[in-house]
Amino acid sequence: MTGTSGRRALVLDGCSLTLAAIAQVARESRPVALDPAARQCMEASRRRVEAAVARGEILYGITTGFGKLADVAIPPAQARQLQENLLRSHAAGVGEPLPTPVVRAMMLLRANALARGFSGVRPEVVERLLDLLNHRIHPVVPSRGSLGASGDLAPLAHLALVLIGRGAAEVDGQVLPGARALARRGLEPLALEAKEGLALINGTQAMTALGCLAVEEGLYLAAVADAAGALTLQALRGIPAAFDPRIHALRPHPGQQAAAAHLRRLLAGSRLVTEPGQLRVQDAYSLRCMPQVHGAVRDALAHAARVLAVEANSVTDNPLIFPDEPGPGDEPGGAAGVFASRGATAAGGATPGASSASEATGAAGATGDVLSGGNFHGEPVALVLDYAAMALAELAGIAERRIERLVNPQLSGLPAFLTRHGGLNSGLMLAQYTAAALVSENKTLAVPASVDSIPSSANQEDHVSMGMTAALKLWRVVEHTRQVLAIELLCAAQALDLVGPAGLSPATQAVYEAVRAAVPPLDGDRELAPDMAALAELLARRQLPLPAAGDLPGGGDGTAAGDLIPREGPATAGDGTAAGDPPVPGPFAARGERPAPGRPRVGGGLQAGRPDAGPEGVEPR
Repeated sequence: MTGTSGRRALVLDGCSLTLAAIAQVARESRPVALDPAARQCMEASRRRVEAAVARGEILYGITTGFGKLADVAIPPAQARQLQENLLRSHAAGVGEPLPTPVVRAMMLLRANALARGFSGVRPEVVERLLDLLNHRIHPVVPSRGSLGASGDLAPLAHLALVLIGRGAAEVDGQVLPGARALARRGLEPLALEAKEGLALINGTQAMTALGCLAVEEGLYLAAVADAAGALTLQALRGIPAAFDPRIHALRPHPGQQAAAAHLRRLLAGSRLVTEPGQLRVQDAYSLRCMPQVHGAVRDALAHAARVLAVEANSVTDNPLIFPDEPGPGDEPGGAAGVFASRGATAAGGATPGASSASEATGAAGATGDVLSGGNFHGEPVALVLDYAAMALAELAGIAERRIERLVNPQLSGLPAFLTRHGGLNSGLMLAQYTAAALVSENKTLAVPASVDSIPSSANQEDHVSMGMTAALKLWRVVEHTRQVLAIELLCAAQALDLVGPAGLSPATQAVYEAVRAAVPPLDGDRELAPDMAALAELLARRQLPLPAAGDLPGGGDGTAAGDLIPREGPATAGDGTAAGDPPVPGPFAARGERPAPGRPRVGGGLQAGRPDAGPEGVEPR
């Protein structure tokens, strides 16, 4: 299946979405389509909702108000108005809009959760979300206003408003009212039916979208940090003996072994490195302990990626619909409801917990359990986003210490601030200031948000995750870390110009040449901001060559960019560089069989994206 762009479409089935696929849709506008089997699952749960409305059952969010107002019954005739009112009243966000890639990831993630078929919405709702993606209609979503309690209510409400022709959206670079944005692409507003407004906004997709894109880039930046550190180590005539595989086999954290192996490959063939005792006995920690620090960052991000992959394929709204008629690959919903309360429903009032129509007699339509739970709570995501922010703050922190070693003549033996004309020229003095400022700001951003909570909805929602706050902080940490690594590349290349780059290893020679293609050597003082911005953009576009790395999504030029998520378990030899080096596989290759719709592949969301991967006839995810 291909989209209008000619690129093969990603097929959503609700359980096979991966971080790589999310990034492709978010950043590269890969087209998306709904799996026909997922449509069948959605239709089954939708029939249960329609039967409940027809029978006058009292079910939370379907025939009642929301939150503290859950005890207020809503007549069936007002079901549509209830859903529209929910979107309009909950669109209460403030602050600068979320970046377009994040909004695209939100739409994809919400569509994927609904496609599982446990939310009771019509397939048309998911298809309209996919229409927004494929037609590049991007809702304007304010970034602040979510507690991560009943999910990301305010951000998702702003997103969903465009479906009904309200709110605002960006189309072709122009912000338009929702109805005009739809009309620009020949689309009509969607009329929401019972349960659909609640299903659209009750979930963790804003924090998860930010988290998936941030962690995916963070893993790339961990590989970039190895390359920048390898340049710095050669400029300072460092000692690669610290990366000997025998050392790291005795402390076999997967990330540490991956980082050490990557550094060995990066430095292979260098004539600038030294032996212990040749210039010094051992290097400072920011050089010697790169595998331990960069590797710990890899492991932290790998853990975050695993959690986010599960979340990306989870159903996170409330209530959930378990129809007695199973969809393809699903167990009957009634079996899932073994713990459901099956008490009688009082007329005119809502019964909390579960509702079952399986014992109803004389009522037309589908049966099955409708269960109220708390899958919308953002705690699993909030915790790992805080962890990822701390990890990336450390990656930037150790890079800044290497920058200081480059510009400080007492540590480098090179001209002060890497200029031959110190005094008249200040050289790269202020580049280190900027890196230090970013690293210090990262320290404040790395303070966990998830340890905070504040009650809302008249104390009904008395514990909240603050997951969106954690996600927004992580997003800024990623940006700062990218900028710090760009500054290290700038300083390392300048130091190598003073040392003489002729002895660089082949792998880092390619990195050095890419830096110099973007930024010329600093012969005399000039504005540094454009140089730092050019290198940060090089990293943002994934255009820094990492020829010694494994598979990882590259930039538009197809550059490979390496070993992001370390392999779990014992390392094995075989990368062809040094005895005992573990192969460092890219985590984004689809492996294994595709699960049946409705059955998530636990942990499988780490694997994605290589065109040649996956079983025959199955679209790579």
